[in-house]
Amino acid sequence: MDGYHFTSTLFEVEPGEDEEINPRMYGRQLAQWLKSQLEKRGYDIEPIIAEDWGRCLMCSRDPFMLWVGCGSMVDYGTAQPGDPPPPNENLIWCCFPMAEVPFWKRIFKNPDTAASVAKLDADLRAILSDEPGITLVAPP
Repeated sequence: MDGYHFTSTLFEVEPGEDEEINPRMYGRQLAQWLKSQLEKRGYDIEPIIAEDWGRCLMCSRDPFMLWVGCGSMVDYGTAQPGDPPPPNENLIWCCFPMAEVPFWKRIFKNPDTAASVAKLDADLRAILSDEPGITLVAPP
């Protein structure tokens, strides 16, 4: 699944947040909001994990890792070193569901992730579609 791309008036870039991950990658407020929305739907989300590509919301670890990745699309092609973050109205946010089965589990018993990923994807679609401050867009 490719996930979802959207614009929103709900999330701001916080000063220095891209220093936690990679330059010009934002999404701390998006991750906090998504965590809250997923918890309302019954997911037990671990503390938000900063990754080099964005933020990870771990939904479960057993029998496989089920998580949501989220953040902003980067503008490395147009940004110059030292440029301020892009204006909120120019940011494209993204999120996607993912499942990972550790190697040793694939050897002995490869759990089927399809139903869990499909449910998480449907929940993400509903969360994003139901929020008036979010407009889904085609991937750039």
